Amino acid sequence: MSNPPITVLRDTHPLPVLDACKWEKLEGDPHTVNLNAYNSEDGSKIMGTWICTPGKWRVDYVKWEYCHFQEGYCIITPDGQAPIHLKAGDIFIVEPGMKGTWEVVETVRKYFVFA
Repeated sequence: MSNPPITVLRDTHPLPVLDACKWEKLEGDPHTVNLNAYNSEDGSKIMGTWICTPGKWRVDYVKWEYCHFQEGYCIITPDGQAPIHLKAGDIFIVEPGMKGTWEVVETVRKYFVFA
């Protein structure tokens, strides 16, 4: 079955996937909920909502990601660079190859697209 020509997030009914994050936990006991609303047929693109409780992860991006924070506050620190503080309302891109830490300070809810 092929994907429809347009997918509207509010019209989807994703099933929650708990603690699917594969990143290494560094501090705290963060837990995640993925609500994947779209998956391309070939699996190369994913869109949905991600929720994460406070904690710190070691990250190593292999895909490009678009993020739009709806709630919360986090600090992403690329290796060898200054920390980047992100909060509700922020929209940002993470490039493949970005390595560093992702610290959720206040529970985050974000829309995401991986490609």
